[in-house]
Amino acid sequence: MEDVLDLYEEAYDAKRPVVCFDEKPVQLVAETRKPQPVAPGRPRRYDYEYERKGTANVFMVMEPLAAWRHVTVTEQRTKLDFATQMKELVDIHYPEAEKIRVVMDNLNTHKRASLYDAFSPTEARRLLRRLEFHFTPKHASWLDMAEIELSVLSSQCLDRRIPDQETLARETNSWQDQRNRDGIPVKWRFTVNDARRRLSHLYPSQS
Repeated sequence: MEDVLDLYEEAYDAKRPVVCFDEKPVQLVAETRKPQPVAPGRPRRYDYEYERKGTANVFMVMEPLAAWRHVTVTEQRTKLDFATQMKELVDIHYPEAEKIRVVMDNLNTHKRASLYDAFSPTEARRLLRRLEFHFTPKHASWLDMAEIELSVLSSQCLDRRIPDQETLARETNSWQDQRNRDGIPVKWRFTVNDARRRLSHLYPSQS
């Protein structure tokens, strides 16, 4: 825990950015009847019936100190999808960074080995030389600020019926672009000292 909190207290460094990473499954739901539009004195109305259209996955990458986030929609969230996200961090989002410090939870796909499964050993090693993984403790994924941003995405963008992956990608990209234009940060205030005071029961006892 303190490893992650120490990262959050560091000053901004473009050469060594701290990036938070998380993912979320999304249920795709289509209308069975066309909604009735807004009319004077009457809100937009939906039929209670709907059709399940499967699921999709949303990857969230966020650099808190830069007030920047990037959303990617995929069909699933396998170790190959995770490896692709890490490659994009290195080659597309942070090509000039010396080291990208990535905060994430301990999901079973979040492994260095996933990159070796996805790419040649030479390519996997190239990518991993630029990446530094920092994992949140078990049952403490709330320390990952990307989880906070996914919660905002859910309330502002996903709290409605979205029928397919294409619509999901279009809507999340629009949300992402607006948040980035507005420069919306995450105001993180929980420090190592706070953890030692408020979560003392989680620390090893000294005899």
